[in-house]
Amino acid sequence: MLRFQKITVALMGAALAITAATAASAETTWQEHHPRRVEVNHRLANQNRRITMERREGELTRAQAHSLRSQDRTIRAEERAYASEHGSHITRAEQRHLNGQLNRVSREIAR
Repeated sequence: MLRFQKITVALMGAALAITAATAASAETTWQEHHPRRVEVNHRLANQNRRITMERREGELTRAQAHSLRSQDRTIRAEERAYASEHGSHITRAEQRHLNGQLNRVSREIAR
C-alpha cells in the first residue's frame, strides 16, 4: 500500500509540474506586445498628454477635452476588440484604420 501511495504522489507532482509549466508559458504569450499594438497605444497615450497640456493652457474647453478623450476611448476599445479577434495582435489594415482615426482626433487637438 505504501508503494501505491508513493507512486500516486509522484504522479500528482508530475501533473502539477506540467500544469504549472503550461500556465507559465501561457502568461509569457499574453505578456508579449505586438509592435502594431504598441505603436497605436503609444499614439493614444501621446494624444492624451497633448489633450491634458492643451486643456491646462486654456486652448481646449472642458467639453472639447471630454469629447476628444471619448473619441480616444472608442479607438482604444476598437483596438482591443481587433486584438482579441487575432490572438493579441492587429493586422496592418486594422492598424491603418486606427491610425486614420487617430489622425482625425490629432487634427482636432491642434485646432
